[in-house]
Amino acid sequence: MSRFAVIFNRLEKAGTYAEEAVLMVLLVAMILLAGAQIFLRNFFDTSLFWGDEMLRLMVLWLTIAGGLAASRMDKHISIAVLDRFLPAQAHQIVKIIIDLFTAIICGLFAWHSGRFVMGSYEFGDTLMTNIPAWTLQIVLPLGFGLMAYRHLILAIKRPFELAGAAAGKLTARGPRS
Repeated sequence: MSRFAVIFNRLEKAGTYAEEAVLMVLLVAMILLAGAQIFLRNFFDTSLFWGDEMLRLMVLWLTIAGGLAASRMDKHISIAVLDRFLPAQAHQIVKIIIDLFTAIICGLFAWHSGRFVMGSYEFGDTLMTNIPAWTLQIVLPLGFGLMAYRHLILAIKRPFELAGAAAGKLTARGPRS
C-alpha cells in the first residue's frame, strides 16, 4: 500500500471517529437536556429559558450529522424498485446516476442554505438571546456540502469499481482460446 493510501485511510478513519463522536455527544446531550427540562417543569414549575430552542437546534445538528454518517457508509434512505429486475452492471450504472443526482441536490441545498446563513449574518439575527444565529446555522451549508462531495466521490469511484469487477471476472475465467 502506498504512503498516500495509508495517510488517506488514517484521515478517513479520523473523520469517521469524529462523526460518530459528534453523533454520540449530541444524542446524549439532547437526552440530558430534555430530561432536565422535564424534571424542572414537573418538580419546580420552571425550566431553562434557552432549553427548548437549544433542543430544536440540536435536532438540526443531529439530523445533519446523521445524514453525513449515512452518506459516508452509502446507507442513506433509498427505495429499491429496480434492484430486483436489473442485472448487476445496470444496477451499478443506476447507482452512479443516483449518486450524481444526489450530489447535485445536496449541492443546491448547500448553496441555498449558505445564502440563508449569509442573510442571517447580514441581518444580525441572534438565537438564545445573544448568540449570533449564523454560528449555529452554519452546519446546514457545511453538512450539505460534505454530503454533495461524498456522493460525487461515490459517483466517480463506482465506474472504477465496475471496471475492476469486470476485469476480475475476465481473469477468473482465464484467457480465451
